Amino acid sequence: MSTARTAWGWGLASQDEQGRTLDTWYPKAEISTPPTPANRPNHDFGDQVNNQPDARGIRKVPVFTVADLDGPIANAADAYLRLHLLSMRLSLPNSMNLDGIFEQLNTVVWTNYGPFAVEDFALRRSAVMAATSRSMPGIPVTQVTVLSVDKFPRMVDYVVPEGVRIGNADRIRLGAYLAPGTTVMHEGFVNFNAGTLGHSMVEGRISQGVVVGDGSDIGGGASIMGTLSGGGRHRVSIGQHSLLGANAGIGISLGDDCVVEAGLYVTAGTKIGLGDEEVKGAALSGRDHLLFIRDSRTGQVRALPRKKGIELNERLHAN
Repeated sequence: MSTARTAWGWGLASQDEQGRTLDTWYPKAEISTPPTPANRPNHDFGDQVNNQPDARGIRKVPVFTVADLDGPIANAADAYLRLHLLSMRLSLPNSMNLDGIFEQLNTVVWTNYGPFAVEDFALRRSAVMAATSRSMPGIPVTQVTVLSVDKFPRMVDYVVPEGVRIGNADRIRLGAYLAPGTTVMHEGFVNFNAGTLGHSMVEGRISQGVVVGDGSDIGGGASIMGTLSGGGRHRVSIGQHSLLGANAGIGISLGDDCVVEAGLYVTAGTKIGLGDEEVKGAALSGRDHLLFIRDSRTGQVRALPRKKGIELNERLHAN
């Protein structure tokens, strides 16, 4: 019996004149056995479909995508389906194969008019402005504004999850997983295949592969080392009711009810005083009920027992 996990859905793909897929939007997706072609449901994208290139040089075409979530990523449409599954909360971070995703995604100029290919952007921008002016004579034309040049778009342009607040949409990539009750402040950042598993305050950076447990707080300017930051394949995580203080950072996992004081960076190789002995940070990775501080007299990093975790403001996170 096959144990393969598959996802499927109808998407609307943006393809440039070279036939490259710049993005694919999936209004719905499912993780289940895909229907046979005879039983495949249809999705009407209406006038969003254009089989002839528009002023950007982009065609919008429907695609039906099936992805083997444990297998390699087949193409850009497959990659976008997997990113949607994460932001739609249909799949948890680190639960599917995302190896090679950068190779499957194209670098795109993301704008308020949608995606553009990089190579001829200047000419295409002029064509879009001219076409818009012709279609709305006498009305000032909105400038084509570049939001980013990246392989990953903003999450909220494709998926808007319920029960969250986001201060700056530019800092949440498609493929982020934000649980209900999450607040991401203006300087917070959440990468793809990363996110929160419950009520959380995010004012720092959650890197790729990192998950943050219910009731935890990532302080302003704080940083969590991810697998794209030189951390190899080790997945750093934060448990429940823990606090990563302002401008602090970790390269090890925190268990439940832990605190890292402001400004302190703890990595696997950090030498830490624990009682009468000294251990490396890796030995404490994932352990519960610890307070990590730096002794102001000696400069030594110490780990002290801590009985109780932090408590977030319930009214603040009732999103």
